[in-house]
Amino acid sequence: MEPLLRLINIRKTFNSVKDQKVEAVDEISLEVWEGEFLCILGRSGCGKTTLLRMIAGLEPPTGGEIFLENQLIRGTDPNVGLIFQEFVLLPWRTVLGNIEFGLEVMGVDQAQRRRKAMEYIKIIELEGFEHQYPKELSGGMKQRVAIARAIICNPKILLMDEPFAALDAQTRFNMQKFLLSLWEKTGKTIFFVTHNVDEAVFLGQRLILLS
Repeated sequence: MEPLLRLINIRKTFNSVKDQKVEAVDEISLEVWEGEFLCILGRSGCGKTTLLRMIAGLEPPTGGEIFLENQLIRGTDPNVGLIFQEFVLLPWRTVLGNIEFGLEVMGVDQAQRRRKAMEYIKIIELEGFEHQYPKELSGGMKQRVAIARAIICNPKILLMDEPFAALDAQTRFNMQKFLLSLWEKTGKTIFFVTHNVDEAVFLGQRLILLS
């Protein structure tokens, strides 16, 4: 079997003040398999988010290559879903409207996207909240909406950048359990970035430690 995602000698260098170069990511190679829950663990500033942004096509690597299903990543790709630490929801859209958004951009007709969005509202256990706006939701509820919005478009891989870091301890644990349940139901490949050791051990099938 071929890996779903393959990173080959990935480097990322930034130019800082006085033209000094900062090596954010240095010669990383790894493979991610379909259906795997992989955790990237490391302290702040070790390049975790930079690595994730390169996989998402938001940052070009300085060196090396990234392949998704043997296709070279050269920019953003609908097969790559991305969830940030912040609750990046559209404040003028309801829960239903936010979850539908990706399908709307893809040109899916209204009836079909509405039906599919309602299915995901059931999956994330927010029935009865579909017409609420983000300002009316708790942090955990907002992040459930963000997860549903990402996976409704059926990406091959879901990239998650410390998505529970802003939540209180109890909500964070509940969201971790929810994510594991969702992963078991959908079989999605998840690439999860965290600096929390307990979270990485609880969630990941495999851990990659960045120094």
